[in-house]
Amino acid sequence: MTAAARPAAPLGRLVRVELRVELRRPRTLIMLVVLALLPVVIGLGVTTRGPSGAMGGAATGLIAAVTQNGLMLPVAALGVALALLLPLGVSIAAADALAGEAAHGTLRGLLLAPVSRPRLVGIKAFGVLVVAVLEVSVVTVSGLLAGLVIVGGGGQLLTLSGSSVGLGEALTRVVMAACWAVPQVAAVGAVALAVSALTDHPLVVMATVLGGAIVFGVLHAIPSLEWLHPVLLTSGWTSLADVLRDPLPTDELTHSTLLAVCYLTVGLAVAVIGTLRREA
Repeated sequence: MTAAARPAAPLGRLVRVELRVELRRPRTLIMLVVLALLPVVIGLGVTTRGPSGAMGGAATGLIAAVTQNGLMLPVAALGVALALLLPLGVSIAAADALAGEAAHGTLRGLLLAPVSRPRLVGIKAFGVLVVAVLEVSVVTVSGLLAGLVIVGGGGQLLTLSGSSVGLGEALTRVVMAACWAVPQVAAVGAVALAVSALTDHPLVVMATVLGGAIVFGVLHAIPSLEWLHPVLLTSGWTSLADVLRDPLPTDELTHSTLLAVCYLTVGLAVAVIGTLRREA
C-alpha cells in the first residue's frame, strides 16, 4: 500500500499522543511548578516586608497594591509572569513541537506519516495552546489561593479606582484577566511555532521569541515611535490592570485581544507554510 493510499491516522489519537508527550516533558512540568510558586513568593514578599521593603522601588503598580488586598494577587502575578515566564514557557513548548522534533530526528517520521502537514501543525498548535492555558490557569489558581491564605483582605477587592467590590465580582474580574491572558500567551506561542517550523534548533526559537519581546519593549519605550505602539503585541499587556478599575474600561483590553488574534493567525499561517516547505 502506498503512502498516498494509507488511511489517515485518527485525529483523536494523534491529539492524545501529542498532549501526553507535551505534558510529560520535564521542562513543561518544571515551568508549571515555577509559575505556581511565583504568586506565593510575591505574596510572602509583600506581606513580610511591605511594598517598599525587600522588593525595593521595583514594587510598583499592581504589586504595590497587593498589600492587604489578596484578591488582587492573581492579577498582579499574571502581570509579572507575562513579562517573561509565560512567554518563555510557551516558547519552550513551541520549540519542542517542531524544531525539537527535527533536532531529535523524529520530525521526518511525522512528515512521512499518513497525516497532512497542515493537520500536523494544527495538532502541534493545539498542544502549545493547552500549555498556554495550563500556565495561565496555574498562575491564576495559585494566585487566588496565595492571596486568600497569605495576604488576606476580607473577601473584598479594592480596585485601582479606590472602590471596593464583593467576592463574586472580584472573582469575575480575576477570571476575565485569565481569559484575556490566554490569547496573549497563545499569540507568543504561535509566533514561536512559526519560528520552530523554520529551524531545526530549539534554542533559536526561544532566543528569537525572547529577543523579540525585548525589542518590542524597547520600541514601546521610545516616544518618537508612538505610531508603532498599537501594532506591538507587548504594548497591550499593560491593559491587564484595567480589569481592576471601576468602572471597567474595555477599549484597551479589546484592542490587545484583537491584536493577539492577528499575531496568532499570522504565526499559524507561517508555521503551516514553513512545514509545507520542509523536505521529508
